[in-house]
Amino acid sequence: QVQLVESGGGLVQEGGSLRLSCVMSGRTLSTYTMAWFRQAPGKEREFVVSRGRSGGITLYEDTLKGRFTISRDYAKNTEYLQMNSLKPEDTAVYYCAARGDRRPTRVEDEYDYWGQGTQVTVSS
Repeated sequence: QVQLVESGGGLVQEGGSLRLSCVMSGRTLSTYTMAWFRQAPGKEREFVVSRGRSGGITLYEDTLKGRFTISRDYAKNTEYLQMNSLKPEDTAVYYCAARGDRRPTRVEDEYDYWGQGTQVTVSS
């Protein structure tokens, strides 16, 4: 059984940076396509980034590309989301997700496993 646990959220000032972590247990992370989504207060969950199982293809939400970067540490079985130049509108609960298919996707229903989320709050 796959379990995902996010951490690294918190309160940061506008312009600051945070790195979120998503630790997978129960399976080897390298055999999954991983993604990050976020949900702001009063809004639907939205796609942030997805990285294919092999790491060869990465999809970013266009407006976030350049500020957010996904990466992976195979030895730690952990996926990361580096967030720079943070803005108040980045405030949300951030979720990592995993799917067995090798292809990255923006569609949240196509992910099989989800973490519990970690809160990111950006103050102005």
